[in-house]
Amino acid sequence: MIIGITGTIGAGKGAIVDYLVRKKGFTHYSMSGFLTEELRRRNLPLLRENMHLVADEIRKEHGPGYLVEFHLDKAHVTGNNTVIESIRSLGEVEALKKEPNSILLAVDADVKTRYQRILNRKSSKDMVSFEKFVEAEQSESVQKEIWAMNLVGCMQLAEFVIKNNGSMSDLYKQVDAILEKIK
Repeated sequence: MIIGITGTIGAGKGAIVDYLVRKKGFTHYSMSGFLTEELRRRNLPLLRENMHLVADEIRKEHGPGYLVEFHLDKAHVTGNNTVIESIRSLGEVEALKKEPNSILLAVDADVKTRYQRILNRKSSKDMVSFEKFVEAEQSESVQKEIWAMNLVGCMQLAEFVIKNNGSMSDLYKQVDAILEKIK
């Protein structure tokens, strides 16, 4: 089984991944991790804007689904249940959905809850004002090109959507319910 995860900034994508890895034995492939390494290789600051620019550049150069395809190739080698985080473009959704036994899971939460979560994780790329947070999110939300970020479009194509405004226990129950449905 391959689960692709999409969702808004700070909604709980990482918490779902941690749960799937720790409690369900999934193997995790991180597109953010891939992009972080690429930024380091290029000696660029680890800023969200730089990640967006590099991701778009890679998708334009190698194809709109390249980032997912790269991780799917690795997943095929292991044969394990896999979670790929974070799908952000329609081309990536398309690449995932070509894969047998795959689903796209979206996660969202209220904007103020998400902003507080990103501040709590104390990542250098997330230390921004609320206004900058909202601005960054809008830049990821709706772009027309298949290679560009389009979280709204990705979330609309998800087979399952989790609203993560509660506790971690509530989140895990929602994930377990989805896993039961797709067995």
